[in-house]
Amino acid sequence: MHNICRPYTQEEVFYLDTNSENNLDTRGVPIIGLTSEEVRERIDKGLTNHTDISTQKTVGQIVKSNLLTYFNLIFLILTVLLCIVGSFRNLTFLPVIIGNTVIGIFQELRAKKTLDKMSMLNAPHSIVVRDGEQQQIQSEELVKDDIIILSAGNQICADATVLSGSISVNEALLTGESDEIKKKSGDRLMSGSFVVSGQCYAKLDKVGNESYISQLTAQAKAMGDGEQSEMIRYINKLVKWVGIIIIPVGIILFCQAYIMNGETFKKSVVSMVAAVLGMIPEGLYLLTTVALALSTIRLAKKQVLLHDMKSIETLARVDVLCVDKTGTITEPGMQVTELVISGRCGDAEMDKRAFAHLLADYSAVIEDNNATMEAIRAYVAKNEIEKGSRTLLKTQPFTSANKYSKVSFVEGDYMLGAPEFIMKDRYEEISEEIEEYQSKGYRVLLMAESGEDSIGSVRPLGGISPIGYIVLSNPIRENAESTFTYFKEQGVAIKVISGDNPATVSEVAKRAGIDGAENYVDASTLASEKDITEAVDKYTVFGRVTPKQKQLIVRALQKQKHTVAMTGDGVNDILAMKDADCSIAMASGSEAAAQAAQTVLLDSDFGRMPYVVFEGRQVVNNIQRSASLFLVKNIFSLLMAIFSAIFAITYPLEPSQISLISMFTIGLPGFLLALEPNRNRIEGNFMVNVMLKALPAGLTDVLSVGALVICGQVFNLPSEDIATAGTMLLAVVGFMIIIKISHPFNKMKYGVLLINIIGLLFCGLFLGRLFAIESISNICFLLMVVFAFAAESMFRYLTLFVEKLSSFFGDEKNRRKIRRKIRKYNIFK
Repeated sequence: MHNICRPYTQEEVFYLDTNSENNLDTRGVPIIGLTSEEVRERIDKGLTNHTDISTQKTVGQIVKSNLLTYFNLIFLILTVLLCIVGSFRNLTFLPVIIGNTVIGIFQELRAKKTLDKMSMLNAPHSIVVRDGEQQQIQSEELVKDDIIILSAGNQICADATVLSGSISVNEALLTGESDEIKKKSGDRLMSGSFVVSGQCYAKLDKVGNESYISQLTAQAKAMGDGEQSEMIRYINKLVKWVGIIIIPVGIILFCQAYIMNGETFKKSVVSMVAAVLGMIPEGLYLLTTVALALSTIRLAKKQVLLHDMKSIETLARVDVLCVDKTGTITEPGMQVTELVISGRCGDAEMDKRAFAHLLADYSAVIEDNNATMEAIRAYVAKNEIEKGSRTLLKTQPFTSANKYSKVSFVEGDYMLGAPEFIMKDRYEEISEEIEEYQSKGYRVLLMAESGEDSIGSVRPLGGISPIGYIVLSNPIRENAESTFTYFKEQGVAIKVISGDNPATVSEVAKRAGIDGAENYVDASTLASEKDITEAVDKYTVFGRVTPKQKQLIVRALQKQKHTVAMTGDGVNDILAMKDADCSIAMASGSEAAAQAAQTVLLDSDFGRMPYVVFEGRQVVNNIQRSASLFLVKNIFSLLMAIFSAIFAITYPLEPSQISLISMFTIGLPGFLLALEPNRNRIEGNFMVNVMLKALPAGLTDVLSVGALVICGQVFNLPSEDIATAGTMLLAVVGFMIIIKISHPFNKMKYGVLLINIIGLLFCGLFLGRLFAIESISNICFLLMVVFAFAAESMFRYLTLFVEKLSSFFGDEKNRRKIRRKIRKYNIFK
């Protein structure tokens, strides 16, 4: 037996034939690959294709990222300081911090478990030859020296060498170059690239962590987490700057209270801890993590796999959705409807029967395994069409760039593919014959005989001679019209980008209910990037698009400040999916597309898209709304600390009081409101939107509590009374902003408000000592009531002022005026 586990000699490579059956080469020698014993030996040595390098967190990393944080270190220091001074009742923030950490770990682990299960179902597979038989196994179960069979649509899972056959690969995901590269016997294959056409046997040289794609992944991971979504980016910036500010502010407040104001060491520590505690957005990061994790789990139950959680937010912001026709608007499968002899056919003996036999010969030898060729083979098998006696010379598989394939027989050279690309300048000769079918939404392929062929010998015919047409149909998805109607109502523009004839694609798009589907263009007429940029404004449907043009269309839309999502199911969509803000793949399509996408529809149901967008909008809108609650406390604590430093007063509140307010006006309502359904489209900048809601309340808190502290000093009121009254004032303003951000109200929001009011009253009345809530004097109570009424008016007018200011600066005309004045008066020079 000839064992292929050892390297082939050049002579042996020559005799391998990828079209041979039963894994035999042309000499009849079996290709047995590795034996089971050899596979076990390599597994024992660790020479498998499993990689430890992953962009997803491990269990240990999840626990570490939630437990060993900068703010948890700050909380530990604050805890130690409070224990040193014996102020144990002010440790009420500890259960919240511990709860935050435990919940964050639990939800991330839960989401990881769900995604791991789904990723296993969608894991890449490979066809391997072992013990002389073909097997389909998960790609990570491959071992070094395995022999695999690669064909169109496969992603190359490990570094390999072509042993036999030939394929065209695209290495754009690795090198950035989009050209298709021909690989033949002896050529190297880089993992991470994908097969565009052809078929070959390849031997794995470097697997697992040694492969090229693993090394690239390791480098990318070492450089950081990559691009983050707008929401996460701003939250991280907020956390970073707060982390920088709290240390000097805490030191200043302690020194001022202890040295300048002559307070006791205990009082100075407690006041400093209260200020620092108020500036830390301890629940905001948890809220974001939990909301994203829960959304990931909900999407998983709907058969939607997220390779990248940031795609949730990106999808929610999408305003242009680019879709492919086949597999997205239509069902993934095709079927041959009819065979038609061309009126230009020069062969008098060619009839439908002879045409069918030619098609059987052609489909038997061509290496393509795309949906079109599968439909043709199914038609041949269903109608029991026998192969002829033609003798094969050479084949050239279909490519997305050429849009046709070629086969050279001794009896003649034949081409099958897009009529426009085969006939080129002579397309008008046959256009009338196929327009009838294209106008009804059918896809039409041309079979032609080539007189001169670069892959075979020169024939005496001297040109392209049409033979006949293969008419194929794709049924429209049942939910396509309702899905596109939803996107129209949501203000999301649809661009249909397809390699098919533009008239055919336009007709299909009309039937699917896509707005503007009658506006179509043949992308082969778009010669430059400028043409494409102008076309994306005019047209909805793009036909005869090459993979590179799909990528350029996406980039042109992005240059116009659109957030672009790209859906696809084939290798010709990967370049565009790579550049899109968010990429969505159908699991029924090519494996390479599914692995390259951020989001995978496991049931290949495009009707899931509205639900995915809804999930994204719910997460971002609710986090945005709840974040404003957390920011109110941060704004108040920072400005109150500055106020205390300027006016040389001791920070008026205690940590336990900050914890009480945080629990019932920020944390609990924030989490409850984050669960509410929210279908509103996301608009504007995340941090600007959050600040517009938080700033009026934060300023109201500072002004009202600051005025109360000044009046307390004037009337010589005890600091405990001022602290209790200040806590009540903060509660009043806190409920004001909850009411503000909850409009319009529903039963759930009324319930959230009522639960938190009852909770606050219960803690104040029955757990007063724990939260430092003391009985206050009549004059202090009167001051609290007066400032509470004043706070309502103050909050209302500050909200109106901020909204007016935002509207003024949000107007493009006003921004241009301001820029002109800056240039005129050289304000910043």
